[in-house]
Amino acid sequence: MKTKYIDLIDQTYYFPQEEFNLKNNSLQFHGIDLMKLVEEYGTPLKFTYLPQISNNIQKAKRWFANAIEKHNYKGQYHYCYCTKSSHFEHVLTEALQNDIHIETSSAFDIDIVNKLISQGKLSKDNYVICNGFKRDKYIQNIAKLINSSHKKCIPIIDNYEELGLLTEVINGKFNIGIRIASEEEPKFEFYTSRLGIGYKNIVPFYNREIKDNEQISLKMLHFFINTGIRDTAYYWNELLKCLKVYIQLKKVCPSLDSLNIGGGFPIKNSLAFNYDYQYMIDEIINQIKLACEEADVPTPNIFTEFGSFTVGESGGAIYQVLYQKQQNDREKWNMINSSFITTLPDSWAISKRFIQLAVNRWNDEYERVLLGGLTCDSDDYYNSEQHVNAIYLPKFNKNKPLYIGFFNTGAYQETIGGFGGLQHCLIPQPKHILINKDADGNITTKLFAEQQTADDFLKILGYHE
Repeated sequence: MKTKYIDLIDQTYYFPQEEFNLKNNSLQFHGIDLMKLVEEYGTPLKFTYLPQISNNIQKAKRWFANAIEKHNYKGQYHYCYCTKSSHFEHVLTEALQNDIHIETSSAFDIDIVNKLISQGKLSKDNYVICNGFKRDKYIQNIAKLINSSHKKCIPIIDNYEELGLLTEVINGKFNIGIRIASEEEPKFEFYTSRLGIGYKNIVPFYNREIKDNEQISLKMLHFFINTGIRDTAYYWNELLKCLKVYIQLKKVCPSLDSLNIGGGFPIKNSLAFNYDYQYMIDEIINQIKLACEEADVPTPNIFTEFGSFTVGESGGAIYQVLYQKQQNDREKWNMINSSFITTLPDSWAISKRFIQLAVNRWNDEYERVLLGGLTCDSDDYYNSEQHVNAIYLPKFNKNKPLYIGFFNTGAYQETIGGFGGLQHCLIPQPKHILINKDADGNITTKLFAEQQTADDFLKILGYHE
């Protein structure tokens, strides 16, 4: 009988895969010896593999270049990074090495933009697309950026009042975009996104507020749906509705030349993940071209704002199984030395699933388990994989430590979990490692942040000496 963990993985998936391999009975991720990482830094730990950020950016740029060439598409393509996915300096520094642009969501994002400009990592040739509902501080920061001659800063109008607020504080002419309030899938609890302006209201809004205002040029129509870019009737229907608005707007607005199709590229969440990126991009480019040709309007420049796709597959977390609890006849709980609520908040907040694999002991027999975190909260658990309602791991043995990894966790987990702040039940935030490659292609590691201490928590809580 094939009862070893390696047999289970081998008969369930195609293995090894591009980023996962096995060496000396333990898992490797992009050539990183994970057990060596554990031996050097201990667990729990989180890591960011920086080269994967550039890898994904270059893949997307290549897919769009292929589609543009294939369909003889006349517009240009611009890749923007959605900073809210991960604001960290090491992430932005890596991403900006790939000739990309930035999308922001709030006032303090502009402070990061200014810091990157002062460091020479961002220039006036980089677009800064400003999304989100804009309160006073955000408006002021956008105005300062544009007034400092960063003309490629494009605020995206989210509601009717923002236009007047911006014109009051921006000197001279500036460019804007308008966000479409897309209609959501029927399974949502609401019909229309709270963000943006309704389909039917955009052209009247342009004619009423923008057309005769010499200070403003409308350059971009922004389209985004929550469920992301997927090969579904819902997505294609919403894209065609967006194109109808773009065409109507272009016919009355000569300055309009760009269509922002937002973010929403999925990332790998299972070893069984299957998504044809090139096909989807080919079809999007083709649909835009056909719609514009039929209406006899020029094809727009295409912008995307990929966040999770940019940074998600660069991240991982490694834990040790501390103890096993047999709670009834068939449920075994493997208790990890950290908390899912604090380190992988998406796993309990929105039931998001990540790739989960044993790091070591692949030649041992496996068993079905549940995974529990250290907090006293009943929601602090992880109970299934993306493809099946179960978790299988090498059998617990208190004399043979078992380490498990969660992969492609690089987007949102630190910011949602409150990096550097209070954590639920005061479970400390793990140490964080940055992994890179040197000029010779050798793996290098660097400690970015130590695990939180009791003093860190006491200071935040006001227990001063």
